Amino acid sequence: MKILITGGHGQLARAFARLFEGKGLEYRLFAREELDISDFGQVLSAVRAYRPRLIVNCAAYNLVDKAEEDFARAFAVNALGPQYLALAARETGAFLIHFSTDYVFDGEKGDFYTEEDEPNPVNKYGLSKRLGELSLFGVSEEFLLFRVSWLFGEGKQNFLAKVWDWAQKYETLRIAYDEFSIPTYTGTVAWVSWLAYEQGLKGLYHLTSRGYCSRLEWARFFLELKGLERKVIPVSGAAFGLPAKRPFFSALENRKIENDLGIQIPPWQDEVKRFVECAG
Repeated sequence: MKILITGGHGQLARAFARLFEGKGLEYRLFAREELDISDFGQVLSAVRAYRPRLIVNCAAYNLVDKAEEDFARAFAVNALGPQYLALAARETGAFLIHFSTDYVFDGEKGDFYTEEDEPNPVNKYGLSKRLGELSLFGVSEEFLLFRVSWLFGEGKQNFLAKVWDWAQKYETLRIAYDEFSIPTYTGTVAWVSWLAYEQGLKGLYHLTSRGYCSRLEWARFFLELKGLERKVIPVSGAAFGLPAKRPFFSALENRKIENDLGIQIPPWQDEVKRFVECAG
């Protein structure tokens, strides 16, 4: 059993690496410098050489605001990359696990989004991820596609890392109160993804923690756990003047994956506590 993991420097790839190490599985992390998934030649060469049974695509262009002006790069990584990996997996007989986002939805439903709801992204990042989803359906059936939201884990590219950095610099933090979704721990994503693969599941699933919150609630809860007193001021997301529009309520319903696996994923609060305890 050999496993190829793309996006090797990212927080999700690290979570998979920890999981596979604990299980004694053979894997290899490929950082972008070693494998740019937007280059089909590189993808095919790496997959042919390593011959993995499983490919876990943790590579992504996740700079939401920059994607508004650099859509070509976002499209190359988030749309073409999954297609290239699926083609290489089909040639070599490998299975592919890929990740998308709650940002494929517009946030106007007023309820949790299910796998049956029609995507309608409101920014170019979300569009690039939706195109990546469609590219998989057009190539193969041997894949698991998980939509996740507000990922956090070991690394700097997540909201909690930013909040911690801001809290070291400022006594007062301004956090958006009008954007809602579900914080989801990378360790849980890795665990559920592997369990789904082991049990032979295929297709599209939403993979999140339970519950939902605003960014404001999330930041306050995190700082309280860390024992750090800061004044946290609620502001509208529009006050930041960011280039990319965000969906108002993009929480994903995870009932399908829980039912198919016979599990119950913990609430987001428990996941944040677990993360803080592990991080020290």
